[in-house]
Amino acid sequence: MASPGPDGTPHAQGAAAAYIAGMNTPAFIDIEASGFGRGSYPIEVGLVDPGGQLFCTLVQPQSDWSHWDEGAAALHGIGRELLSSHGRPCSWVAEQLNQRLAGQTVYCDGWSQDYPWLSRLFDAADASPAFKLQDLRTLLNEAQAERWHGVVAQVREELSLGRHRASSDAKVLQIALQRVTAH
Repeated sequence: MASPGPDGTPHAQGAAAAYIAGMNTPAFIDIEASGFGRGSYPIEVGLVDPGGQLFCTLVQPQSDWSHWDEGAAALHGIGRELLSSHGRPCSWVAEQLNQRLAGQTVYCDGWSQDYPWLSRLFDAADASPAFKLQDLRTLLNEAQAERWHGVVAQVREELSLGRHRASSDAKVLQIALQRVTAH
């Protein structure tokens, strides 16, 4: 049996082993943003559910969300014009996330950035998440964590993902977890 983590929940091998032993892989979420740091905000949210189904949407920025980093835009390829014309209101995005992820623990690879962006989205929607966001590293033991970045790079290359977008990034994480925990 796995030892509990600092918060009392099963740590690393225990959580990952539960998924491997017959349960579906967990859901993953990824968020693209206007930049990093103070003032940045979510512009695209993508997820893959435990069954492998993808969901992705652009987020319409709030009128007071003005931070924009051209370096981040070059990475994800999403421009302000695209957000204005195709972005969905924060309330709609929050509702979709809650409907699709209710009651689940959803994993991400950048919790320290994704959590504030998700909070900003839900605050703008005047809503609360119906799911828990957790760092995927809680699913990995030390040996798996050492192999993680190499496996992610291999999956990304195999899927021929040229652009850095939220739902495809979430799918990469899910496949990488399946591979790294299978050995």
